[in-house]
Amino acid sequence: MLRSFAIAAALVAVSSSFAFAHVELATESAPIDSFYKAVLTVPHGCEGSPTVRLRVQIPEGVIAVKPMPKAGWQLEIVKGKYENSYDFYGTKLTEGVKEISWSGKLPDEYYDEFVFQGKLTDSLKPGMLYFPTVQECEKGTERWIEIPAQGKDPESYEHPAPGLKLLPAK
Repeated sequence: MLRSFAIAAALVAVSSSFAFAHVELATESAPIDSFYKAVLTVPHGCEGSPTVRLRVQIPEGVIAVKPMPKAGWQLEIVKGKYENSYDFYGTKLTEGVKEISWSGKLPDEYYDEFVFQGKLTDSLKPGMLYFPTVQECEKGTERWIEIPAQGKDPESYEHPAPGLKLLPAK
């Protein structure tokens, strides 16, 4: 009995630390048809190696994206065509930011946050929306790009993409 308890406690500790190891969104839910401030948290490097670049893919339906510059980091954006066109305060948007990249250096013993904002359009549906993210390090790369299958727990994946729960519009 005591041994079973010890094993269960060890599994909880391992799964808790595993969950914290992911690149995640600090605010994990937002209503559709609203502006959203995304804060990606990076809790570590790649097996002790410093993070030197973070790239995030912007999903369809998130428009008017603006990244926040970071002191000491170079910021790049990749623009492209949207699959659909979107009304943005009377202006028809057919293209915009598709990827954001920050390049710099984040030692493994520190964590940091990378911020951008965008409009969650009314074309989105309640449920999960994922922001595939690639964390490049001096030695190695972590690809936080796994999008869970319908009904599957994101924590069961080794490298889940940061997810946002979309709530009905207010």
